[in-house]
Amino acid sequence: MPLKLTRQQAVAHRLSVNHLTTRLPPGAYADAARYGLQDTAPRDALIALHARVEACEPTAWEHPDLTQTYSPRAAVYVLPRADFGIFTIGRLPLAPEALKYLETAADSICRDLAGTEGRSGAPDLRGACATGRIALRWTTSALYFREVPRPGVDFMDAHRELCRRHVEAFGPTTPAAFAWWSGLSAKDAREVWGQLELLEVDLDGHRAWILPEAEQAVRNAPEPSGVRFLPTPDLRLLGQDRHGLFVGPGGSKHLPLHDTFHPNGLLVDGRLVGMWVAAVGRST
Repeated sequence: MPLKLTRQQAVAHRLSVNHLTTRLPPGAYADAARYGLQDTAPRDALIALHARVEACEPTAWEHPDLTQTYSPRAAVYVLPRADFGIFTIGRLPLAPEALKYLETAADSICRDLAGTEGRSGAPDLRGACATGRIALRWTTSALYFREVPRPGVDFMDAHRELCRRHVEAFGPTTPAAFAWWSGLSAKDAREVWGQLELLEVDLDGHRAWILPEAEQAVRNAPEPSGVRFLPTPDLRLLGQDRHGLFVGPGGSKHLPLHDTFHPNGLLVDGRLVGMWVAAVGRST
């Protein structure tokens, strides 16, 4: 019989794995960004780093251990520089014709850049970033992009590791949630998913999966404690599919306190107790 887990156990485990139960030591920004941090305005990745790292600095988002690109949800993400290939090559489509289209787009962008830094955007820039040949620098007021050396990671190894990171960060989870999170098609996501050895669990009556080595950690996840101001992307850890159990797919209206004017969450002892918004230099 599958291991039976409650939503509370799942959330406690996700918060622990994502360093939202105990903060990392000062400067551990690459560890904090292990699963990628979406950097939606005003600067969500910085807020997410602050929730995970002691003594976080205002300039943490541009630390030399970090980089930016469109990945994996077609939004600007802050990533560990060492894992750039996982979050780019790992979300390329498996079909040769779709892959060729993105490589052609990257060829065109890199040719036009001619070694310089571009500003604003370019046709198919989001897709071309998945080739690993283009990195971004988003300042909240302008988007810059530049050519970088293609990562040396193996194509399928990158896909498997991206899937593994998803299950590690958001498990118990499902292939549909991985497809939604990674931006891969449902077919490609299922093919990559099938290459991992995973443990099926029963999450409040629904089939879900975790990494086998995470079983004891899920069973014994510490009770969350403390206060965290979380940006909207981190609220996915609390579940937002139609069952309210998984990271996706689904809209944030499935969160119990959601309102469109205060999209971010106030977490106290692992429970969402309020919402907040930052605007014109102040928070409400």
